[in-house]
Amino acid sequence: MVGLRPSDIPPTPVVKFIGAGTAACIADLFTFPLDTAKVRLQYKGVFGTIGTIVKTEGPKSLYNGLVAGLQRQMSFASIRIGLYDTVKLYYTNGKEKAGIVSRILAGCTTGALAVTIAQPTDVVKVRFQAQVNLKGVKRRYNGTMDAYKTIARQEGMKGLWKGTFPNVTRNAIVNCTELVTYDLIKESLLQYKLMTDNLPCHFVSAFGAGFCTTVIASPVDVVKTRYMNSPPGQYKSAINCAWTMLTKEGPTAFYKGFVPSFLRLGSWNVVMFVSYEQLKRAMMKSRQRVEYAV
Repeated sequence: MVGLRPSDIPPTPVVKFIGAGTAACIADLFTFPLDTAKVRLQYKGVFGTIGTIVKTEGPKSLYNGLVAGLQRQMSFASIRIGLYDTVKLYYTNGKEKAGIVSRILAGCTTGALAVTIAQPTDVVKVRFQAQVNLKGVKRRYNGTMDAYKTIARQEGMKGLWKGTFPNVTRNAIVNCTELVTYDLIKESLLQYKLMTDNLPCHFVSAFGAGFCTTVIASPVDVVKTRYMNSPPGQYKSAINCAWTMLTKEGPTAFYKGFVPSFLRLGSWNVVMFVSYEQLKRAMMKSRQRVEYAV
């Protein structure tokens, strides 16, 4: 990302690709219960939701869909975050200094590409998180692979890509807001010498990016989750789902679960970006040591 000292060797695209996927998995491990609470929000507040799930279904239920979630991050975050700088350079014709338009285009491109590839993992993750684990209640799916097979068998291959349109829209918004905001905040902190390129700078930049992303992306996120978890035939399309929510529940429905969304996105961004920055540096140091030894 931006802000590397001139003496540093820029991370290679491969380092960024692997580092982004790994950092996103680390972030998921820390924040997955908050994501589950956001999907299952029906009690009083995020912590009330978490407490009720733990009490009625056990603590393991907070990590329903974790395997699919990690599969998603390794394929999804590696592309949308790991390839962001490379695509940004493409839009600037190789120039390091990127304008806001080039950053937005890069975010939209990598976000859309990532969704196209990783959408089935997101469908499975959301359905697992919405699945209630109670004695006497038949589980919808017995495992991650069973979920992929069952969805493909019952709904066809298009069932695995259900919600692709709202997800593309959502991730274009999320990617642009998240990565561009992180870029700009970090760049400003370094340019005006308010901070140096270290952990506190990464923390502040990631926290700001998480808040801005939640404000902008919450309506799309709510529609995406509602539509992807709906039974076949309930909604004609994602747009129909959004219109139904607006007419029956009012505009506030689009911000249902804002607090858990912010808690999740804010904390996820902090853990991911801090991990990503540290992983990039560690991987580059290891590479330098190997090259030096050779």
